[in-house]
Amino acid sequence: WGEHTDDVPALVHGERRWELDGFKPCWAHWGVPGSQAATEQTLGVQAMVLTWFLCLGLAAPPTVRIVHSGLACNIEEERYSERVYTIREGETLELTCLVTGHPRPQIRWTKTAGSASDRFQDSSVFNETLRISNIQRHQGGRYYCKAENGLGSPAIKSIRVDVYYLDDPIVTVHQSIGEAKEQFYYERTVFLRCVANSNPPVRYSWRRGQEVLLQGSDKGVEIYEPFFTQGETKILKLKNLRPQDYANYSCIASVRNVCSIPDKMVSFRLSNKTASPSIKLLVDDPIVVNPGEAITLVCVTTGGEPAPSLTWVRSAGILPEKTVLNGGTLTIPAITSEDAGTYSCIANNNVGNPAKKSTNIIVRALKKGRFWITPDPYHKDDNIQIGREVKISCQVEAIPSEELMFSWFKNGRPLRSSERMVITQTDPDVSPGTTNLDIIDLKFTDFGTYTCVASLKGGGISDISIDVNISSSTVPPNLTVPQEKSPLVTREGDTIELQCQVTGKPKPIILWSRADKEVAMPDGAMQTESYDGILRIVNVSREMTGTYRCQTSQYNGFNVKPREALVQLIVQYPPAVEPTFLEIRQGQGRSITMSCRVLRAYPTRVLTYEWRLGSKLLRTGQFDVQDSTEYTVSSLSRDSYGIYNCNIINEAGAGRCSFLVTGKAYAPEFYYDTYNPLWQNRPRVYSYSLQWTQMNPDAVDRILAYRLGIRQAGQQRWWEQEITVNGNIQKGELITYNLTELIKPEAYEVRLTPITRFGEGDSTIRVIKYSAPVNPHLREFHCGFEDGNICLFTQDDTDNFDWTKQSTATRDTKYTPNTGPNADRTGSKEGFYMYIETSRPRLEGEKARLVSPVFSVAPKNPYGATNTAYCFSFYYHMYGQHIGSLNVYLRLKGQTAIENPLWSSSGNKGQHWNQARVNINPPTSFQLIFEGIRGPGIEGDIAIDDVSIVEGECMKSDQPANSAVGTLAHIRLIPVIILMSVLSHQR
Repeated sequence: WGEHTDDVPALVHGERRWELDGFKPCWAHWGVPGSQAATEQTLGVQAMVLTWFLCLGLAAPPTVRIVHSGLACNIEEERYSERVYTIREGETLELTCLVTGHPRPQIRWTKTAGSASDRFQDSSVFNETLRISNIQRHQGGRYYCKAENGLGSPAIKSIRVDVYYLDDPIVTVHQSIGEAKEQFYYERTVFLRCVANSNPPVRYSWRRGQEVLLQGSDKGVEIYEPFFTQGETKILKLKNLRPQDYANYSCIASVRNVCSIPDKMVSFRLSNKTASPSIKLLVDDPIVVNPGEAITLVCVTTGGEPAPSLTWVRSAGILPEKTVLNGGTLTIPAITSEDAGTYSCIANNNVGNPAKKSTNIIVRALKKGRFWITPDPYHKDDNIQIGREVKISCQVEAIPSEELMFSWFKNGRPLRSSERMVITQTDPDVSPGTTNLDIIDLKFTDFGTYTCVASLKGGGISDISIDVNISSSTVPPNLTVPQEKSPLVTREGDTIELQCQVTGKPKPIILWSRADKEVAMPDGAMQTESYDGILRIVNVSREMTGTYRCQTSQYNGFNVKPREALVQLIVQYPPAVEPTFLEIRQGQGRSITMSCRVLRAYPTRVLTYEWRLGSKLLRTGQFDVQDSTEYTVSSLSRDSYGIYNCNIINEAGAGRCSFLVTGKAYAPEFYYDTYNPLWQNRPRVYSYSLQWTQMNPDAVDRILAYRLGIRQAGQQRWWEQEITVNGNIQKGELITYNLTELIKPEAYEVRLTPITRFGEGDSTIRVIKYSAPVNPHLREFHCGFEDGNICLFTQDDTDNFDWTKQSTATRDTKYTPNTGPNADRTGSKEGFYMYIETSRPRLEGEKARLVSPVFSVAPKNPYGATNTAYCFSFYYHMYGQHIGSLNVYLRLKGQTAIENPLWSSSGNKGQHWNQARVNINPPTSFQLIFEGIRGPGIEGDIAIDDVSIVEGECMKSDQPANSAVGTLAHIRLIPVIILMSVLSHQR
């Protein structure tokens, strides 16, 4: 940074503070009360600037990248747009969404055209890892990982999953359509069609016996693909059928062994007896049966070679569960009306078209018997009168309708049609299942009980009998509402009966509906039938308030203009309030105000309120014109914490606002983006840098300490200790605590609880894991060579000798003095690094080459010319009078024989670690190669440590550039004090 501060906004010199939008955390953080000069003297300007960014820059919007579990057949980086994950059907898909950002982002997996959960019903869609066992072809598509933490826009990455599969091929045989005859193979041309569903597209090959058939190899054979099938079908055409064409044909379907999917084969024997199927049903059509009977359908084949297979299907869906199948025989025991429908027998032997025969099963039924009386249709009188005509109509639903028979009786005696008693059947198209009795010139002697009896010719079904009384008391209906029954007032949740009194004889069915709006009745129908005029509603809700209409129907009464009446229903309900629950956190000695607001209530008059703390009454009152009430606690004490309830009351009940007032501290938020948290790594144990920030640290009293609990994953017992906090914690301040002596490779649960004078606050839990480095889709890569697999670096087989992993604590006691590092890059004697040993038998000019894993870069913007930029950095140590050279090369995908020089340095650089930083812009996947060359003597050990690759260009520095080679990159050197300051114990 030097003396220039143009790049740091509001970095004020000459005053005793740094400010950024009024934020002042860093003095308290470091405890440096003096001027800027004193701060620089204490920490150094570079460390101070870096710490400033740590204080202010922890809150970060999310970033995301998707990695796979390694179960894929292949991962392809397509030209510009997408990554493709290929997997075999039936395998387990496992995608992991790696995120950064603070607070920790929430993760959700989705799929193109919908949520992943809509398809998989799997809770893993909200986890970092999306796991789909036994993946099926329809589950292929584009998967998105979305991460958001409320800062900036959500981060979204996607990957396309391609599911590979190959179904068993099917061969069908067809004849030339224009030459079809009764015998299938009398015509001259035969087509063998091979079809298989697959991804990727299938390739077919044909064999006749052991002979491979190719286009042009036999003049009598033609092989082609129909244009419309898009490669899914291969046809073998046998022209001018010859004796040698009667043979065994095999179709082999192949997807070229992708995902280790083997080829599949199907065979077909073609002979002069080959024929398409034919069948016969040994049952009538239709079949009329009574409920409860057992029915058997028999289907037999009458032709076809090879022997056809027989299947039964139902036009209205699947076969009934109780169906018994035995070859071509279908049996339905105890048949019901729901089992009626069309049943079809289908025969198929893959020759020609399948044969199909169908029959319709009809189950007899009689239901819904109703009647109505029509006064003289030639006069506009609604009453029955002597000397005029009266018509009695009877209606039922009958299956089958052609078997329906009606009989009429008067006072129990059969009634036949005559000049004055005319019995007719209504046209089925006008009113199906209806019979009429017309009484001409009604006389006193005609009064009596008329009975209509409906039956079916086939029997087995109980008759329906309907009685209609015609007398001097037979009068049209009338409707009234009792005075006390409208308006009807009730409370929400009650059971209520709406009543219409119906008079007249006979009493008709009453139809209830809403009169004030076109909405459904409580039972969901637009109309509700009632035989006694009462509408009973259970669990009344406020939406049911309104006007209801009751009206007579023609059924079971007079066929006259409907009578109707209206009933008004008023539903009272207690006040709806907000908030129903609110938690308020505040420290002792501070004030709080709680407000409870009425949203709606009926009746709205006479609203009262009361405030309580527990059971203690604090205040009561009555609403005038306002719709809310407030209560203030001017100074919180230990006794004033608790649950405050505000009850707002009307005639129907009370609504309640609840406020939990507490001094509990908010939960801490773990910081998951710690650079290299495995800060100490020994053969059997490891240490972990646990970092967190405190959510809303100023909301309650000062945090005095944290209670840290830790337990090994799967164990029950927590080990706890307290971490004392000195001073106030600032918002966004990063707190670090090092966990030591953790056993490899165990994972641990860590629980963190803030403590104030109020007591314990909210806890938060995370899992820390020991994990070897991975090679993800490159966004950020760090390697300190602490693990046994050295971050997947490998030794080049073409060099003269290998790089060696070493720490100062484990090196040979006979090491060569005056060369090599005394500690790793962090200054730790136990930390590891990679170096070349130049003692004998090594010779001058011999090379050791260390090759990185392959890094997959982010897809390139198809509309721009630039590739993604990365900052590649590492630390190197070149101390000794015989130091040779250290070279770094960039190897691009597809250019395994070409290595681009990236960086180079030679000679003695002194007994300290230096950092090299290089901007690279790889257009495709790449590897980095470290090449160490031995100098003229044994004091020439070269070491490297802390290799990192981060998306984005390196930060600018005013340090002079080191020696660089080529135009692909440039480097900068940064003083070691910056990163050393990160390792200092911080809170």
